[in-house]
Amino acid sequence: MPEAARDLLTGKDRLPPGRHGLSRDFVAENQRERLLNGVVEAVAKHGYNETTIGRITEAAKISRRTFYEYFPGKEECFLAAYAMIDEHVRGSVQRAADPDEPWPEQVRERLSILLSVLAHDADVARFYLVEPLVAGGELAARYRDAMQLLAEAVRPQQTLADMDVEVRDQALIGGVTALIARRLKAGEAEGLPELLPDLTELVLAPSLGREAARRFASGDVS
Repeated sequence: MPEAARDLLTGKDRLPPGRHGLSRDFVAENQRERLLNGVVEAVAKHGYNETTIGRITEAAKISRRTFYEYFPGKEECFLAAYAMIDEHVRGSVQRAADPDEPWPEQVRERLSILLSVLAHDADVARFYLVEPLVAGGELAARYRDAMQLLAEAVRPQQTLADMDVEVRDQALIGGVTALIARRLKAGEAEGLPELLPDLTELVLAPSLGREAARRFASGDVS
């Protein structure tokens, strides 16, 4: 791929006017990707409620007219970016552990990857875990759906009644995300991996008992 095309794909430059030698599909993919990156950048800088379409297009270096070719409004742009981030986060977590390993080991490995992925980019992490609750409405509902699916990655293997599973999932993932969000709001995204022992104990305690979960989380196998 030519260097100019790589720069365009990563959003470093605007698309050149006129005949630029790039395929229609490439241009469309590039513009949509830049808008998704743009909404993440704008929300990180201004917060969801103060983010406007103008701020999104400014961050993306794309015209307002072009924005409307892809999205009817900022909520739809946010949801598209959120879906992309959620797919990456949950996919990384699901692939993190060998399903043949003991369940406590799977939990620790999946939580470790979750923290590492979120620590990699504070703006993306806040977009994923903090801003949907601020926005409310459809965005908050999408967040709750994503967290329910994420909870399945650390769910105990034994089968319980449907209501028990739902309540337990909500309690565990709520505790996990609350601790992570506290770090993010304090501007301490790089320190998220330090939460691994606490989160591991939190998730394992209902099934193993608090003392056994604490020993496992701390690496005490005696």
